[in-house]
Amino acid sequence: MKRIYFTMIGITLAASAARAQTATPLSLQQCMDYAMKHNYTIKNAALDVLIQQAQNDQTVSASLPHINGKADFSYFNIPQRSFIDASTFATPGGPSAPPGTIIPISFTIPYTASVGLTTSQLLFDGSVFVALQARKTVMEFAKQNGKVTEETIRYNVYKAYNSLVIAYRQYDIIKSSLAFARSLEHDITVTQQTGFAERIDVERTSVQVNNLATDSMRIGNLLNVSEQMLKFQIGMDINTPIVLTDTSLEQRRQEALSLVATDKNYERVPEYNLMTTALRLNEFNLRRYKLAALPSLSGFWAYGANYGSNKFKDVLVFDKYWSSSTLGLSLNVPIFNGFMRKNQVTEAKLNVEKAQNNIENIKQTIDFQASVSRTTLKNAMLQAQSQKRNLDVSNDVLDLARKKYKAGVGSNLEVTQAQTDLLQSQNNYFSALLEITNAEADLKKALGLLK
Repeated sequence: MKRIYFTMIGITLAASAARAQTATPLSLQQCMDYAMKHNYTIKNAALDVLIQQAQNDQTVSASLPHINGKADFSYFNIPQRSFIDASTFATPGGPSAPPGTIIPISFTIPYTASVGLTTSQLLFDGSVFVALQARKTVMEFAKQNGKVTEETIRYNVYKAYNSLVIAYRQYDIIKSSLAFARSLEHDITVTQQTGFAERIDVERTSVQVNNLATDSMRIGNLLNVSEQMLKFQIGMDINTPIVLTDTSLEQRRQEALSLVATDKNYERVPEYNLMTTALRLNEFNLRRYKLAALPSLSGFWAYGANYGSNKFKDVLVFDKYWSSSTLGLSLNVPIFNGFMRKNQVTEAKLNVEKAQNNIENIKQTIDFQASVSRTTLKNAMLQAQSQKRNLDVSNDVLDLARKKYKAGVGSNLEVTQAQTDLLQSQNNYFSALLEITNAEADLKKALGLLK
């Protein structure tokens, strides 16, 4: 069992050393910058802006001239007949057909062809007019939505990075504790073999070694998952070796203190700007439905030429074609559409009111999140200070227990208990640090400071 533990931990350490030799150093800011370029959600948000630009260009096309060409060729292999009463075509003094004599006559020429060109220009349409005015706001909405996505990714990267930093420090402490526990196990085993220690002391120490070895492997495996999660968040290949450089969490306490004192500003928060832009879009939509009651006016021009013959080759002689042209205006006056526009205006007004409520709601949400995050951050900092004192005391107790044991005036039980207390203090301290970093991320997100 011990050999298995030694082997697995040796492999883990060797892999870590190999990663350190070829790993890419990454600070927290570098991770965020990398995510802004490589995260696929960010890429799609950028594509959404381009898609919106293309849709805006489609709106502009509605106000530009539309030109269409058309060419037709027809061959009436079985021409349609018209039916007439032959008696009505009798000539004076000549023979006439009996009344009711119906004969079929074809007025259709077998070969006909035509070519034409039509042009239309919208002169006034209330809906198109509003859509053109709203283009800038629509683009702003798409960009604001992209900023919300960017902030979410930064938030996730911030938490994932700091969590991984803390996990690595816990892993190093577990390995250090395991090394000392193995050394203590060896000393007690030798002492027991010479008759100066009991077997229960050896077994008690062995239990601690096994527990620490298991924790070491478990945390090592979780580290791999956490590291892959960070790479996933920033859009990096999970097989790429990295090494974190922003590992001094204690030195950021002053930054956390200044963050607590930072005033909120709604306009810094992407979600708030998104809601205000959505309100303007709904107001444009309301205007669009109101202006839909006005007539729309468009102009058109059509030019064409056609010809028909009993011979196919004649329709290919274009100088025989007869041309025609039409100019005109088209006025469309909406009179009654079953109260459709009335209901659309009502719906648009309700959406405006809803957007106003969303703005007030996001303001309250920002206030609440900022307040809670500030309180959580303050408490976490107090807790970290307390746990740091406990950690220092636990280190002193363990150091004293080790010295007493080596001097022969203490027992291994004292050392084991002191080691266990130290691990508990370390876990509590790192939990407080993790709570600080999470509260920092929450407060920065609430204040719009994740850049």
